Amino acid sequence: MTPDPALLRNIRVAVADLNGQARAKRVPAAQYDKLMQGAAKMPLSALNLDIWGNDIEGSPLVFETGDADGFLRPTERGLLPMPWIGSDAGLLPMWMYHADGRPFEGDPRHALARIKTQLDAKGWRAVTATELEFYLIDDSEGDFQPPRSPVSGRRATGAATLSMRMLDEYNAFFDALYEGCEAMGIDADTATSEAGPGQFEINLNHSDDPLRMADDTWLFKILIRRLARAHGMAASFMAKPYPATSGNGLHLHVSILDRHGRNIFDNGGPEGTQALHHAIGGVLHLMPASTLIFAPHANSFDRLVPHAHAPTGIAWAYENRTAAVRVPLGPGKARRFEQRVAGGDVNPYLLMAATLGAALVGLEEQIAPPAPVTGDAYAQDLPQIPATWAGAVTAFENEPLMLRLFDPMLIDNLIRTKRQEMTGVAQLSDQAVRDLYLDTV
Repeated sequence: MTPDPALLRNIRVAVADLNGQARAKRVPAAQYDKLMQGAAKMPLSALNLDIWGNDIEGSPLVFETGDADGFLRPTERGLLPMPWIGSDAGLLPMWMYHADGRPFEGDPRHALARIKTQLDAKGWRAVTATELEFYLIDDSEGDFQPPRSPVSGRRATGAATLSMRMLDEYNAFFDALYEGCEAMGIDADTATSEAGPGQFEINLNHSDDPLRMADDTWLFKILIRRLARAHGMAASFMAKPYPATSGNGLHLHVSILDRHGRNIFDNGGPEGTQALHHAIGGVLHLMPASTLIFAPHANSFDRLVPHAHAPTGIAWAYENRTAAVRVPLGPGKARRFEQRVAGGDVNPYLLMAATLGAALVGLEEQIAPPAPVTGDAYAQDLPQIPATWAGAVTAFENEPLMLRLFDPMLIDNLIRTKRQEMTGVAQLSDQAVRDLYLDTV
C-alpha cells in the first residue's frame, strides 16, 4: 500500500547500519520528489555506529576522511506507510552510495546485493524465508516480566508451546500486526506461541529475491517493536531476554532455482542433490567465521549453550532441530536447508549475505560436508562454533574466505564496531546489558 506523498506531513528516510538499526532523518513530505532523485545525504560513518549510536573510535570513516557524506537512494521498496504512527507519516527505505554513484561498501544491504549479483551471474535465484522468534515483555518495573494478558490480566508463566490460549489472549495485538504487515507489503504467514513466557514466532513467506526477503525481515522487526510499544509493552528479538528460558532464534530457509525455475537441490528424493550437499558443506565450513554474524552481541552467546534449543555443534541432519543446518522433509520441489544458529538479534542483510555467500563458496569449491548426524547432536563429539564473543570476532577476522563474501571495508568496520561494543558492555551489569539490547536489536 503506497501512501500518497501529497497526503503526508513528513517522511522518514531510513537505512540499516551494521547492527541492523535504522538510521534515519525526518524530512517534510514536500521534499518527496527530491528524495526519490537521491538528494538525501547522511555521513557514511552513520552506518558504522556502535549499538549506542556513537562513532567508532579510530574509524577511517570519521576524522581521517573528514566524516564525508554519502547519498541515500531509495530501494526498490518505495514509500511505505508507518502504521505505528498513522496516516501522516511515510517511511522511505534507502541504501547508501558514494558521491560518484558507487555503492557504499559498508552498507549491509549492498553486501547482500553483491552476493545476489554473484548468484545471478550463474543463472541462479536464491529462494529464502525467515522464521522470527520474539518476546513480548513488560519492562515498566525494571526487571523484565511477561506482559499482563489483555484478557485475564495475568502474566504468563512457564512454557506455552503452540498454545491457542496465548494467541487468543493477544489477538488484538496480532490483528494490528498483520494489518501493519499487509499495509507495508510484508508477507507474514503463520504465528505460533513458543516455549518461553510471552514468546511467539512469526514466519515470513518465501521470496525468490533475497533483498526483498531481507527487507521484509528488517521492516518486520521495526514494525512489531513500534506496535508493541503502542500496545503498552516491548517486543524484543534479543537472543536471551530471560536467563532461564528459551532464547530467540531467526531461522533462515534457503533453496536455489536455476534459470529454468528448477530447484537445484531437488533430485526427486529426500536426500537431495550433490548441489544441496555442497551448499551445506560451504555453510558448515564457514560457520566458525560466520558466528559473529549469527551471534553479533554479548547477549547472543547466552542463547548458544547445549540443550537450549540453539545449535552449538557444527553439523547437519535431515529433519533434526538439534543440528546447525537442518534439511526439512517435504516435497522435492521445496527441498532446502535451514540455517538454525542465528539469533533473533542479527542484521538480516548480513545474515543472508553470510549464509548465501557460504553456500555459493561450497557450490563453487564443491565442498563435501561430513555425514549427516542422527539423534541428539548436543551429545555427539562435534566441532563447535566459537563459544565466546571474542572468539567469534577472531574467527571472523582470520578467515580469508570472508573476503569472498564481504568487502574489506565492511569486514574492518564490523570488527571495529564489535570491539567497541565489547568494551562498553564489559562495564555493565547483566540487567543493564539486557536493557541495552531490549529495543536495539
